[in-house]
Amino acid sequence: MLALVAGNGGLPGHLVRAVPVQPVLARIDGTSPEIGTELTFRLDRIASFMDALKARCVTELCFAGAVRRPEFEPGEAEARSQPYVDRIVAALEKGDDGALAILLQIFEAEGFVIRAAHELAPDLLPAPGVLTRKQPAPGDIEDANRADAALVAVGIADIGQACVVHQGQVVAIEASYGTDWMLESLVRRPDGSGGVFAKAPKPGQDRRVDLPTIGPDTATRVAAAGLRGIVVEAGGVMVLDREKSVQVADDAGIFLWVRRP
Repeated sequence: MLALVAGNGGLPGHLVRAVPVQPVLARIDGTSPEIGTELTFRLDRIASFMDALKARCVTELCFAGAVRRPEFEPGEAEARSQPYVDRIVAALEKGDDGALAILLQIFEAEGFVIRAAHELAPDLLPAPGVLTRKQPAPGDIEDANRADAALVAVGIADIGQACVVHQGQVVAIEASYGTDWMLESLVRRPDGSGGVFAKAPKPGQDRRVDLPTIGPDTATRVAAAGLRGIVVEAGGVMVLDREKSVQVADDAGIFLWVRRP
């Protein structure tokens, strides 16, 4: 039996529609998934959560959806969960990716298999190519190359998975406030318009969880920010509602390029 541990956004709903058997549905504490859930996952109650999963014969877990760093008091964890919480808190000092790795290790040690969202719904990862009518210009290709280097640097530092580059200059980097906030901050940018929005996984990240995602809303925000297009890493960024995403991009006159790294 599969359990879907859902955060915000449209990804959990896409997966529910994609899998042949209805999974056990849980929400991550502090999120508001677009699907109904029967369980809530809290770090300070992780032992009880695993008990609830086992009682429902769950053997596989998929974490899907946007999540911000949880707020909780480590000293207030239930007794059986305290050793797990101590490990996660220690890992947070090395960044979110380190804590996520420990979290997965905890579940795996209890016998759960972690399934990637794109493993359950392979259509989320489009083949390489330009999906839109508009094509990248030579300057866009140069900006995409610059974005590659920038995303490696910020990814190694565990900062974010997206950036904006214009005429070879990095003008915005995704951080803790997320992609939408970054793009909205560019609506009144002083240099007018132009540039590309790029998104890719962090180097070395566990691709079973937290794989970057874009969708129709991303295309809308990229156009509103005055950018020329979107560049995502082939095999590394999921595209939700691909047909609608391409249509929004086409209507806005921007490109959507699934690019080999």
